[in-house]
Amino acid sequence: MIDWHSHILPGMDDGSRDVAESLALLKMLREQGVRTVVATPHFYANDESVESFLKRRKESYERLMAQVPQDAPKILLGAEVRYYPGIGRMEELSRLCIEGSKVLLLEMTMSKWTQYSVRELIELAGTRDVQLVMAHIERYMSLQSDSVWEQLLENGVLMQVNTEFFTQFGSKHKAIRYLESGRVQLLGSDCHNTKSRPPLFDKAGKLICKKLGDEFISQLNEFGYSVLAKN
Repeated sequence: MIDWHSHILPGMDDGSRDVAESLALLKMLREQGVRTVVATPHFYANDESVESFLKRRKESYERLMAQVPQDAPKILLGAEVRYYPGIGRMEELSRLCIEGSKVLLLEMTMSKWTQYSVRELIELAGTRDVQLVMAHIERYMSLQSDSVWEQLLENGVLMQVNTEFFTQFGSKHKAIRYLESGRVQLLGSDCHNTKSRPPLFDKAGKLICKKLGDEFISQLNEFGYSVLAKN
């Protein structure tokens, strides 16, 4: 499986504090069947330049890789980019895509989005330089109208949900419906640590297999790798 959303890089943000915690998270992910993990530390354009962020990310990655065992999941570098009005005009936006791909993980605001924002997302999704993925959409679903989600999906925007969405009693049935209907295509742990925000691919995967079957998981995985392979 691919973990599309994680905070495993040490000392980058509110995720892993140090290399030891990062190694523990990677071990948990491997044991839960994850073979590729996308490291997506937070990026806030109003706080830091792209150049500074990439420098910090490289240093953090190198500290981690110096101690990563051979059987650990493959790490791909990316970012969880916070949306702001006008982001489509950001010249260096493509440098924040997942390495080797055009996939950009975008975090939206916890509010009802304006028509301008929705239009900007659709325009950004229509460019050749970016494959837009909306991070942890379960957080925003109830705040937007159904027509917003339909517009985004129709324009090729992909939707990522956290594995926690499948483990909580109040949301797991909805999570399965969204996955089965194609409204959601990508899964991420959004793991920050081993205690309060650990990866939950084992529990989520067990429910998905029970409700939708092993073949569904395989197809989901194949689709994910095809998204990464598109250039």
